[in-house]
Amino acid sequence: MPNINSEKKQDNCQGNFVQKVKTTAQAEDLVCSDLQCLPSYADYVKIEPISKGLSGDQKYRLETTDGKVMFLRLADLTELDRKKAEYEMMEKAYNHGILTPQPIEFGLCACGQHCYSLSGWLEGKDAEAALPFMTETEQYALGLKTGEILRKIHRMQAPKNIKPWELRFESKLANWQAQYHSKPEIHSDIGRILLSYLDENKDVLGSRRQTFIHGDYNTENIMLLANDEIGIIDFNCFNTSYGDPWWDLNNMAWMPIMYPHFYTGQINGYFNRLPLIEFWQVLTYYLAFDALAALTDPYELNGLEDGTDIVNNILNWTNNFNSIVPTWYLRDFHIN
Repeated sequence: MPNINSEKKQDNCQGNFVQKVKTTAQAEDLVCSDLQCLPSYADYVKIEPISKGLSGDQKYRLETTDGKVMFLRLADLTELDRKKAEYEMMEKAYNHGILTPQPIEFGLCACGQHCYSLSGWLEGKDAEAALPFMTETEQYALGLKTGEILRKIHRMQAPKNIKPWELRFESKLANWQAQYHSKPEIHSDIGRILLSYLDENKDVLGSRRQTFIHGDYNTENIMLLANDEIGIIDFNCFNTSYGDPWWDLNNMAWMPIMYPHFYTGQINGYFNRLPLIEFWQVLTYYLAFDALAALTDPYELNGLEDGTDIVNNILNWTNNFNSIVPTWYLRDFHIN
């Protein structure tokens, strides 16, 4: 862990902090002394807050005097163990050959209120921003590549002593079921359909193997870089750092726009063939779980309408759970 308790460095930085940080609500909420306590603070000529993302962390793009660009993440000190584990996840992915920001260091701010992680910066555009401007063939091709990358991520095995996935998922599901039952105002026929499906089909999880997983492998965390390279960011879901690898293929319900060609390509690229029926059974079970979460706590998704849209999309994709292969999967679409 680096030594960052340099009083001289803090004194040198005192005068220019306000000029360096953009005046935004996020920046104003930051405890100024914490940034001043970071290593090499005096070398940062530009500090830009990043508002994108749902985590409660404070995130910044840094530029140094010698032109280097880095990514800074600050979290409350109560998150220390979790954030250290997330940083180690990113190190593991980077060392495994995944194109992800290079981990630089993890430590405590000398002011004692935050922990931080510092990594390299991937310059590019996220897939969510790029997909609307792609042809269907380009979307499919991008999906193929991201599926192949995900398969590589999943080659890293989970520890042998990890708790079985079905028991871990059962606990996760029980939490959402309890929340649903505690809110009679949201009880509905749809809720009963979801609860019944989840109860009757829980055996599909069986003895799922576990691997290292990303935990939030969505189009906002897939970066399109120069030279047609693809980078992966935000390995920051420590609670699911290991689990069923197919869980990483369950993110489409939460994204604002559905891209059938991209997700078809991603699944085909992951399996390098048409997926087996077992996969569709598991994916549909996870979609039912997503629908229950969206129905139960829609305001976590920025409003009731968002939650309702997610539930309705999943019901339409699965024909009210009468079909396990979602309607958006383009079985007969191929490219040369």
